Amino acid sequence: MVALQETHARVMLTLQSRMNDKVDPQWVQKKFPYLRAVVIEAAEAIEHHGWKWWKKQDRDLPQLQMEIIDIWHFILSDILLQTDADHAQAAEILTAVNQSHGTAHSVCFDGEDHVLGSMSLLSKLELLIGLSAARRIDLPLFKSIMLDCELSWTSLYKQYVSKNVLNMFRQDKGYKDGSYQKFWQGREDNEHLVELMDALDSESPNYPELLYQGLSTRYPD
Repeated sequence: MVALQETHARVMLTLQSRMNDKVDPQWVQKKFPYLRAVVIEAAEAIEHHGWKWWKKQDRDLPQLQMEIIDIWHFILSDILLQTDADHAQAAEILTAVNQSHGTAHSVCFDGEDHVLGSMSLLSKLELLIGLSAARRIDLPLFKSIMLDCELSWTSLYKQYVSKNVLNMFRQDKGYKDGSYQKFWQGREDNEHLVELMDALDSESPNYPELLYQGLSTRYPD
């Protein structure tokens, strides 16, 4: 598996900081409980996976992946809080996941060792919920969940950046006061975003700016 690149980590941390600033400029001082949000998003991921043994359910992979991206937003935010928004230190924490031992990695929780290689995706999501409720982050666990959901670090980066840029674009165009138009030229904004993602090089250093510019060019002001 391709490792998490430091350049990608720094871009995501920068974008997450900007979004948090947009929501509340005092977010570092207020220390919002971002891991509480992980609990909720992970529970929603379980719903998209399917967990009811008494009825037939099909896994909805695109929605499941979307929940993993949402979880990543809040994990990034919590790591930034841990480092007082020191991006260099936060990037070191993120890229340390490259040294994890994959399926052999174990997580001690509630006095029990949980070995990732012997766990199902549902069990990993439950463990993520437990750790998050206890205000703990285990990046190798998140990485294992991400891989189970058929996401690489490269695809997670691309999806994270696109979702972050779209959220910022929506805020800038009046999402909060209700003036934002979600449909343009008969298509939803998500569809325009996907088209732009396919046309742009995600490895470009100004990929987020190009996405935002592309949305702005298409948006009917």
